[in-house]
Amino acid sequence: MRLNKFISESGLCSRREADELITQQRVTLDGETALTGAKWLEGMVVRVDGNEIKPKATANNKRKHVYIALYKPVGITCTTDTGVKGNILDFVDHQERIFPVGRLDKNSEGLILMTSNGDIVNQILRSENNHEKEYLVGVNKAVTDEFLRSMARGVRIHREMTKPCKLSRLAKFGFRITLTQGLNRQIRLMSEALGYKVTQLRRIRIVNVKLGQLKPGAWRNLTEAELAGLLPNFKGW
Repeated sequence: MRLNKFISESGLCSRREADELITQQRVTLDGETALTGAKWLEGMVVRVDGNEIKPKATANNKRKHVYIALYKPVGITCTTDTGVKGNILDFVDHQERIFPVGRLDKNSEGLILMTSNGDIVNQILRSENNHEKEYLVGVNKAVTDEFLRSMARGVRIHREMTKPCKLSRLAKFGFRITLTQGLNRQIRLMSEALGYKVTQLRRIRIVNVKLGQLKPGAWRNLTEAELAGLLPNFKGW
């Protein structure tokens, strides 16, 4: 098996990121610095930054499904259509068949969840569950008190009023917003309805899952505690 595939299948990162780790000489194979294109054979010890990476059989055998948190960069499209250039499936390059939970438009960045478990998608996205999603937003004009009040009350887009939401000023040209619904391009359209244009949008939290220290393009597996917060009926791996 190619070493980058072995590292990816352990659940540590994607094959693309594994290649970067190897190039940066952060990977050893049986104690020797691994080279690009190296192969892993049964019994070989692989370490990344000194930490041993276990084979798939021991690393993931308790996991029925895949649940990951990805920092989606600007320019990646949340579609499962692999014919679309820059689609999220090719970008993540996960060994399992996974798909995004909800969406984050191409010009936005930040946290998006991906999973192989189709049964939980509606549970997370259903509006009546009031699951919070938090964003940091930059706009082209100074944020006023009236703008914050109007956004918080609700704005008419898509021929309906948005639900009341939480807002606070971050800076002269920025604000924090927490939504409990996910209409298409909601924050951008709400802002436009009030005469503002969004210049930057980053999602930093979905319910209890936070973007944290993830870098653009990186992903990690969700913890059991995070899954328990997202899915009330989650009973463990």
